[in-house]
Amino acid sequence: MRPAHALIDLNALRHNYLLAKSLSGQGALAVIKANAYGHGAVHCAEALSEVADGFAVACIEEALELRAAGVSKPILLLEGWFEADELPLLVEHQLWAVVHHQAQLEQLEAAHIASPLHIWLKLDTGMHRVGFSPAEYADVWHSLERSSKVASLTKMTHFARADEPETGRTEEQLAVFADATADLSGPASLCNSPGVLAWPAAHGDWLRPGIMLYGATPFSFSQAQAELLQPVMQLESRIIAVRELPAGEPIGYGSRYITQRPTRVGVVAMGYADGYPRHAKDGTPVLVDGQRSQLIGRVSMDMLTVDLTELPGSGLGSAVRLWGEGLNASEVAAWADSIPYQLFCNLNRVPRRYIG
Repeated sequence: MRPAHALIDLNALRHNYLLAKSLSGQGALAVIKANAYGHGAVHCAEALSEVADGFAVACIEEALELRAAGVSKPILLLEGWFEADELPLLVEHQLWAVVHHQAQLEQLEAAHIASPLHIWLKLDTGMHRVGFSPAEYADVWHSLERSSKVASLTKMTHFARADEPETGRTEEQLAVFADATADLSGPASLCNSPGVLAWPAAHGDWLRPGIMLYGATPFSFSQAQAELLQPVMQLESRIIAVRELPAGEPIGYGSRYITQRPTRVGVVAMGYADGYPRHAKDGTPVLVDGQRSQLIGRVSMDMLTVDLTELPGSGLGSAVRLWGEGLNASEVAAWADSIPYQLFCNLNRVPRRYIG
């Protein structure tokens, strides 16, 4: 059996969620959209069911999968509904929804639903993706307050650069939020993972931890709270072949890497079809038998090559860790001009094995 697999540590997942909670003491919705960032949404929701206040997903399809698996905690649809015919399903399955544009308001007002919905009203404070403008937000809020189809309202926005605290952009967004919601009573939710970790003054009433749940830092620098996270996914495989090459020999497609010395090359059963980034550069770190080595040569669909020259004790069958404990996915992502979010979400073909 091909040795490539992803080991998912559910104890680490719980640790990271509880860390988020401990930083504010407020409610926290565990963001498990996109199949829990590639970690398996149902398994992650079940693992968090005893500790989480609720969950957040992108769309109703993701929410219904969780409900079918028996997940009963609140689930927020971060993109709300897309068509009016989804509204009865929101009621039936007790789903919360983000409202972020005028058409949703009109659909809600025209809908015949059995009970009112819990609505999170999105304010565009500068992300400029979705949400109502500061000028119209209060009027929309008050119209929903008057609606018999709304059970509760939560103020909400999303930070664009909370992972770059030196830019001043988050302070600007906070000021816009404070001004636009100054006369509106009710709970507020502002913080994604970097907001949770680095912006305690912005925590509000509901946190929305995402990437931090999975143990990857959202920052490109060392950050004290992020250092406490535990990696949840160990992407692992083994050496399936060893080659001895003299200096001056090319390795892999395009001959990108040329050996500079006599080189022991280890071939690993892992490639871009598994989700490993094809654009990872020569020198991207990997762990072989727990020791640091590096990628040499272009990543193929099913295989990649690493330098074993300084690891004489490693060879055929040696364990390889592509990211996880001892090698944070954020570091690997930087070598591929990517982010850990994409590495996790792109995971494909490899079986997931769960512990904890």
